[in-house]
Amino acid sequence: MARRIEKLIRFWDRQAATYDAKTRRAERRLLAASRRWVCGRARGVTLEIAVGTGANFQYYPANVDLAGVDWSAAMVAAATARTVESGREIQLRQADAAALPFASQSFDAVVCTFALCCVPDERAVLAEAIRVLRPGGDLLLADHVAATFWPLRIVQHLADLVSVPLVGEHYTRRPRPILEQMDIEIVDGQRHSLGAIEHIHARKRK
Repeated sequence: MARRIEKLIRFWDRQAATYDAKTRRAERRLLAASRRWVCGRARGVTLEIAVGTGANFQYYPANVDLAGVDWSAAMVAAATARTVESGREIQLRQADAAALPFASQSFDAVVCTFALCCVPDERAVLAEAIRVLRPGGDLLLADHVAATFWPLRIVQHLADLVSVPLVGEHYTRRPRPILEQMDIEIVDGQRHSLGAIEHIHARKRK
């Protein structure tokens, strides 16, 4: 597993410099609306898991006290540059989302967008997110999932045959069934784009 993780980190390190340019069209057509939905609900002291290049930063309310982690040092560097440009103070560090370097019950909200599809163990990441949430805290997610439109779902399954072993990208994962087995309550959610993108707002039980 450690060797696999190192390989994935190297992959994302290589992507950091060109990631925004490569995803510009998808960002405009699909991802930006999801980022607004998720980040607009953040409050208080918020942790973003897998910050990438910092694409979410512009969508957070001004009064949110934001921290972020990513397992790629190059992505953290890119996100740091974005914070400098925006003038917003965000505490960023390199860390594995499956082993967060924070005490339990540290955050009012945890955000993760379009990243659970790329981690080796999404259950472990979700468990860590819930651990660091305070009771009553919000878990805010957006990701691409197995579509409700079956022809697209078939394409996603075929894509998984290549993308999972190559770069660890899962197109057919869905975090909601996992969350329904955990100590958290789903309070809102929606799916769009033929059911292939899902938003989740869950709240840690008090």
